[in-house]
Formats: sequence, structure tokens, C-alpha cells
Amino acid sequence: MPDQPPYLRIADVLRARIASHEWSPGDRLPSRAELGQEYGVGENVIRRAQELLISLGTLEGRAGSGTYVAEPRERLRMVRSIYREQAGGSPFAADMAALGRRGTWESRTDAKVPAPSDIAARLGIAEGDLCVRTAYEFLADGKPVQLSTSWEPYALTAGTLVVLPEAGPHAGIGVVRRMAEIGVTVTRAVERPEPRQPSPEEVTLLGVQKGSLVTHIQRTYYSDDGRSVETADIVVPAAVCEIVYEVPVTA
Repeated sequence: MPDQPPYLRIADVLRARIASHEWSPGDRLPSRAELGQEYGVGENVIRRAQELLISLGTLEGRAGSGTYVAEPRERLRMVRSIYREQAGGSPFAADMAALGRRGTWESRTDAKVPAPSDIAARLGIAEGDLCVRTAYEFLADGKPVQLSTSWEPYALTAGTLVVLPEAGPHAGIGVVRRMAEIGVTVTRAVERPEPRQPSPEEVTLLGVQKGSLVTHIQRTYYSDDGRSVETADIVVPAAVCEIVYEVPVTA
């Protein structure tokens, strides 16, 4: 088995020193040069170790000042479950209510947007086919904690009362219930989560540090006849939120 990369070893050591209360929240860490000399590694190794711990919310960097132990904060628990979709209402609002937070969202919808190649492949349509695209910013007590960009085939909902997800008599009730209004039964969702660094736009919208980690969830809803009826890219800051999956079990 290959040895652990040096920066991961240093990250473990720094994390252990914080856990043992050698450094407390708000304390400034020694300089990278000092830490590098102490552990016999280069400053670049220390930098990578600190960036990893910053992305996990253990440390925070302050421009022109140094690296500090971050104040502990409660991560928001977001449950991914088919039961919440079936119950109606907003799963996000339900998650926030369970934590004593007020969950709201802002959105912007653009109709008749040509599907880029990756979205077309996920929806099973041709590249350039028209879609309804909706960008969401989800807020907990007024602070952004999740982004989502949703795509629906325009041909599926055109001419119906649910063509705009956040407008009309069925606004804001979620994909499953909106599709049921036009006789489309959604039976399953496929989600693919992966960690990555946020884009510059996501850094600004979420108010996270550059170099931090986000969880990117690629979700697609399917109807009972196998059609893709909606696909979305959901972005959640890893240091702020934990993603929990609730999976049904049958006898």
C-alpha cells in the first residue's frame, strides 16, 4: 500500500492538536515556515494541509493575517428521501423546520432555453431541444445554504398550468406533485453526489471561501414509463451542511 501523502499526514496532526485543545477556536496557527520546520516538510505541504482543513471548516484563512482555528458551528442536516417528496410541501423547508430554522428560497425561471449536450443526455432529448430552466437559491434564516439549477423538457409541460415551476396555481409544490397534475407519475429519482471545489460564482452566492469543498448532487427524476422529466444540479457547502440519505427497505 502506498504511504499516506505528506499533506494528509500533516492535516491529521494539525487536527489532533486542535482536538486536544492545544489550539482553541480563534487561535492563530504558527506560520507555514514554522510548521514546515517543525515537521520537516516544505511550506507547500503545510499549505495543502491547511487548505484541506479550511475546506472542512476546521480552520479559516484570514487575508493578510494568517490561518486560525475556526469557531465550531452546527452543520445543517439535509435529508434526501422519497418519503419527503411524497408527503408534499418543500423537503428543504421541512429540513429547516426540524432544525428550528426558517427555510425559504428565491428562484429565476427562463423558458425555452436550448438544452446543452450534457443536460440533453440526462433528459434523453436532442441537444438544442427547448427546456425550462430554473435557478434556485435556498436560504436558512435568510442565509444561502444550497443552490440548484433545474431543467425540464419544454415539450413535456408546454401549454399546461405547470410549465413554470414557481408560477401559476401549482407553484412551489415540487416536481413530483407538479407532474402528477398533468398525468405524469414520477416513480424514482437517481442522485449522484460528488465532492468538488466551488466555481467563482458559487463562492459568491454561497458566501464560502475559495478552495472550500461543496457537495455536488446530480439528480434526475423518472416517470413510470422511464422518461426523464427533470434533472438538476444541486450544490451544498460541505462545511455548512451534511447530506443524509433515507432509503426505503421492503421485506
